[in-house]
Amino acid sequence: MAEAASATRKAAVKKPAPAKEAAPAKKAASARKSSPAKKASPAKKTVAKKAPAAKKAPAAKKAPAAKKVPAAKKVPAAKKAPATKAPVRKATLKKAEIAPKKASAAVKKAAPAKTIAPKPPREESRTALVRRARRINRELAEVYPYAHPELDFDSPFQLLVATVLSAQTTDLRVNQTTPALFAKYPTPEDLAAANPEEVEEILRPCGFFRAKTRSVTGLSKALTEEFGGEVPGRLEDLVKLPGVGRKTAFVVLGNAFGHPGITVDTHFQRLVRRWQWTDETDPDKIEAAVGALFPKSDWTDLSHHVIWHGRRICHARKPACGACPIAPLCPAYGEGETDPEKARKLLKYEKGGFPGQRLNPPQAYLDAGGKPAPPLGAAG
Repeated sequence: MAEAASATRKAAVKKPAPAKEAAPAKKAASARKSSPAKKASPAKKTVAKKAPAAKKAPAAKKAPAAKKVPAAKKVPAAKKAPATKAPVRKATLKKAEIAPKKASAAVKKAAPAKTIAPKPPREESRTALVRRARRINRELAEVYPYAHPELDFDSPFQLLVATVLSAQTTDLRVNQTTPALFAKYPTPEDLAAANPEEVEEILRPCGFFRAKTRSVTGLSKALTEEFGGEVPGRLEDLVKLPGVGRKTAFVVLGNAFGHPGITVDTHFQRLVRRWQWTDETDPDKIEAAVGALFPKSDWTDLSHHVIWHGRRICHARKPACGACPIAPLCPAYGEGETDPEKARKLLKYEKGGFPGQRLNPPQAYLDAGGKPAPPLGAAG
């Protein structure tokens, strides 16, 4: 019994031994498991080390290389795509260089645009404007002391008909045409009863001869039927006649009846706007604006002075600024030729040594050196 008990004790003692051995086995297994883990960790470390190395050396080298390569790509891009852009940029540069020149030229040529602006030069006051306008008129009166209506006439009727015919043609052409007309039809009654075709043939050189024939025969009938063959001396009566407006009426009133009036023709409109007397464009408004700057007694002569100056010196396209007697008073000075020698070549009529527009001008005009115009069909 004692032996059996000791045997079982020994067996029990021996059995744990394998358990102890198993423990090392487990340790070995764990060691094996841990050892690959430990080996794997160095592998990770090496990978981690290689990765940074790749980032440091190749990545850093490649990154600059990538920057340089785009730079190289930009160069061809500048040659190819901007090749089209390069001319565009050059074109824009050229435009930018030219634009200021055009702008400055436009600003110089825009001086006349300023002359028609509502604001007078240098914020000119109303009093200063009146003084400057009247001084210009006085200067022009000294330059053209012989100024007169440039239509040949011997009666109010002849002046009325000649003024109607002068629309959209020159006074010279009218003066060359009316002698034949008045020789055949000397009175309103004669012209009212005339054959329209015969009148048209006479008026053909004036242009728009059919419309003008209707106007002159129509106003002749109106004069015969309503005014006893006499030209009325009132504005409200004159403007009722066919083909007669305010401009025509004031020409007749001022030069045939001595009633003051402002004649707003194309020359008058152009000059008063250049001189900044007004910025209006409607003839009736121009008449009112300019009339307010002068006493009524000056209106008729003022019209002659302005129109004469527009025909002889202050032309529409090429003003002779260098030969203009009122240049210091003109806000638009420089719009035309400023060189005195070149400007003198632009002068017309008696100022340029040429004949005037009247076949039978007043004696004062002839005394001042003016030459009569040649008759229709004459040379020169």
